[in-house]
Amino acid sequence: MSISKRELLALAGAGGVLSACTRAASTAKKSPGLPPINLAKDAKPIGVAERKTRVAAAQKIMREQGISALLLEAGSALVYFTGIRWWRSERFTGAIIPAEGKIAVVTPYFEEPSIRESMSFGDDVRTWHEHENPFDLVASALRDRGLTEGKLAVEETVRHFIIDGMKRAAPAYEIVFGAPITRGVRMYKSAAELALMQTANDITMAAYKSIHPRIEAGQNAQDITVMMDQATRNFGGNVQFSMALLGEASAYPHGSDKPQEVREGEVILMDCGCSVHDYESDISRTFVFGEPSKKQREVWETVKRGQELALETMHIGTPAGKIDDAVRQFYEGKGYGPGYKTPGLSHRLGHGIGMDGHEPVNFVHGEVTPLAPGMCFSNEPGIYIFGEFGVRLEDCLYMTETGPRLFSELSPSIDVPFG
Repeated sequence: MSISKRELLALAGAGGVLSACTRAASTAKKSPGLPPINLAKDAKPIGVAERKTRVAAAQKIMREQGISALLLEAGSALVYFTGIRWWRSERFTGAIIPAEGKIAVVTPYFEEPSIRESMSFGDDVRTWHEHENPFDLVASALRDRGLTEGKLAVEETVRHFIIDGMKRAAPAYEIVFGAPITRGVRMYKSAAELALMQTANDITMAAYKSIHPRIEAGQNAQDITVMMDQATRNFGGNVQFSMALLGEASAYPHGSDKPQEVREGEVILMDCGCSVHDYESDISRTFVFGEPSKKQREVWETVKRGQELALETMHIGTPAGKIDDAVRQFYEGKGYGPGYKTPGLSHRLGHGIGMDGHEPVNFVHGEVTPLAPGMCFSNEPGIYIFGEFGVRLEDCLYMTETGPRLFSELSPSIDVPFG
């Protein structure tokens, strides 16, 4: 049997000592993408004690800022502080965290049993019938905690009808932006959170390595993402997104609706992520099916150097926007840009990540928030040449006292993308 150069490189990228014959035999015996282990089987979800610590941290910020209470609705913030997993609808379900005292939950009457199933702690659940106003219950919960006026903070994604309902039900309160409270806690990940993110990243990398040798000429983008989704599930991850951009589509960061298929000598850009117990990964890789051209190699190497430069620039106390600036200045020196123009890096360098795939703060020009231990980011520079191809390399990291630490190893080369 013969082995192509691409297959040999794929084996090397997976750290493989397996011979081509061994790999072929293994593939024949197993379903495609079926891994030997569930990488998430030992992952530990966030416990009650940590959620209570988060509430206490939010309450401390509220007292420091003279805020009476924080209002949350269904979404990641509600999960983060209370453990309650719920969906957003026209019916309000949410929680009130007072600056002092116990939390309260408001939900429709018929949802109470389900809500109690997912509550991590607390016993004050107030229910409303279909003809009643749920925001009156929020106001009553505040009164029962000795609060009749002051500043009521709302989490930054709370919808307008909820804010409007609170203004009507409790007009004595001043409604204020709750991001300084929620960000003040959520931006700084604990050891337990980092462990879950590490597992999610490990799963995404394992899935990438699993499917890379099975990409073939003629496949379309969906063929590749279906393989990636299945591999991710097999390794124990909950799929959040899988994107494959082929050929010219790689020049557009979020793709194109034009028909795409794998062709010899063309770029494949993949951007995929999963979650483990609510915490996410986000990894991008760019490679070429077949032999890369000189231009493809040069652009890839320029992007890789930008990713390395970003890591070298990340120091505790450095404003987050300076990381984007450093990489963009380097690319401009290579003739790209200027600024966010193409050919060049048309999007921010990176974003915060945790329970949400995109969280504050970002590596973007003008962002003054200083880097601090526990912050997590994507580092994803790209160069996009409209009408030709694009390259993006993305790995996530967290800040330590001594600098950034990666969740996944940087891509070694365009030839061995999954080292």
